[in-house]
Amino acid sequence: MKITVVGTGYVGLVTGTCFAEVGVNVTCVDIDKTKIENLKNGILPIYEPGLEEMVLRNFQKSRLHFSTSLKESIIDSEIAFIAVGTPPGEDGSADLKYVLAVAAEIGANMQKPLVVVTKSTVPVGTAEKVRNAVKSELNKRNSNLEFYVSSNPEFLKEGAAIEDFMKPDRIVVGTDHLNAEEIMKKLYKPFLMNGHPIIFMDIPSAEMTKYAANAMLATKISFMNDVANLCEIMGADVNMVRKGIGTDTRIGSKFIYPGVGYGGSCFPKDVKALIKTAKENNYNMRILNAVEEVNEQQKEVLFNKVRTHFNNNLKGKTFALWGLSFKPKTDDMREAPSLVIVEKLLKAGASVVAYDPVAMHEAKKILGDTISYTTDMYDTLNNADALLIVTEWPEFRVPNFNEIGKRLNNKVLFDGRNVFDAKDMEQLGFAYYCIGINTLKSN
Repeated sequence: MKITVVGTGYVGLVTGTCFAEVGVNVTCVDIDKTKIENLKNGILPIYEPGLEEMVLRNFQKSRLHFSTSLKESIIDSEIAFIAVGTPPGEDGSADLKYVLAVAAEIGANMQKPLVVVTKSTVPVGTAEKVRNAVKSELNKRNSNLEFYVSSNPEFLKEGAAIEDFMKPDRIVVGTDHLNAEEIMKKLYKPFLMNGHPIIFMDIPSAEMTKYAANAMLATKISFMNDVANLCEIMGADVNMVRKGIGTDTRIGSKFIYPGVGYGGSCFPKDVKALIKTAKENNYNMRILNAVEEVNEQQKEVLFNKVRTHFNNNLKGKTFALWGLSFKPKTDDMREAPSLVIVEKLLKAGASVVAYDPVAMHEAKKILGDTISYTTDMYDTLNNADALLIVTEWPEFRVPNFNEIGKRLNNKVLFDGRNVFDAKDMEQLGFAYYCIGINTLKSN
C-alpha cells in the first residue's frame, strides 16, 4: 500500500513514520524545502523520543520518502492524509486555510480514486469543506474521478507518541462510504492484531470525538488545580486528595496531578475551538469556559508565591528556572506555563537563568536574549535568589540538594510540579513552596 502524508510537523511526521514502520510505502510532503532536505539528512524539526531512529531506519530502507511535490507523491497513492497545522485565530477558532489549500491541491492533481483523510484536528463540518474543495478542483478539470473523504483524528501524547501510535487505545475513523472503510481497515490491519479496536463512525462524530477527548482531559487538569488551590487555603494536602480520588476507577489517576497549568499544541487550542464552535451555534460551553479561565490563572500561581515570599520586591533579583517546555519529553513551547512565569518575573524587574534538556532552542525563538540559558542544570543556580521548577523532567527528581543549597543565595525552592516532598525539603532547610499544600502552615 502506498500513502501520502501532507505536513511534516508533529502529527504528520509521527503518522508517516509509524505507517512506514509496519511496511507501508509512505511519502511525507511539505512545502518547506529546508525541512524536507533536513529530513532526508536525518535532521528532524521536532523532538520526540524514539522518532529520529525510526525515521532514519525507514528512510534507509526506502519505505519512508520526503518530497516537496504533492502532485508527484499522490500519483500512485491510495490514501492522502492531511496533517497540516490548524493554528488558532484571535477569536479561538481553528484556521482551516492550510487544510483547505491542501484539499484543493489534491483535487487539482489526483489521477486515480483516492481516500482523502483529515488527520489534523479540525472542527465539526470540516470534512464537508474538504470534500467541496476537492470536488471544485475536479470540476475545473471536468473530471469524474471518485474520491472519499474520511476523518481519522490522532490521539498522541507528546513524549509518548510512538508508543501511542504503535499500540493505540483505539483508532477512530469517520467515514460515509463502505469503500473508504475497507481501505482504512486494510491500512490499520497491522495495528489491530493485538486487539486494539478500530471504531468506525460518521464523520461529524469522529471530528467531535477528538475535541471532546482533549476537552475532558483539560477539564480534569483544571478541576484538580482548582481543588489544589482550595486545599492550600484549607490546610489539606492535595497529594493525599489526589491519591484518595485517583483510586476510584470512575475517575482514575491520570491527569489529576496539580501544577502550573496545561499547555502545548492541543489542549489550549482545542478547548478554545470547541468553545468557539458552540458559540457559533448559539450554545455556551460554561464548564469549558471555566476550565480555560482556571488554567490561565493557574499559570500565575507560582509567580504569585515568589512575589509573596520576597515581599513584592523582585527588582534586581535572579531566579533559576528548571524546565521550559510545557511538559517533559518534548521541546514544545506552545502555550507553555514557563512563558507566563518568565514574562511576570521580567516585568517585575527580575532576571531569569533557565535550563531545559531539549527545549532551549525553541525557547530562544520566543524569548530570545531576554533571559539567560545554561547547558547544565546546576549552573543556573549560581548566585540565584531562588529555584523554580516549572517542568517535571526526570533528571530533576533526585537532584543534589547540597549542591543546590550551596549555589543559591538563599535556600528557597518553588516547586510548580510537586516533584519533592514538603517534609523532606523542610528537613533539608529549604523554604519550600509547592502547589496545593500550605507549606507555611505545615511548618
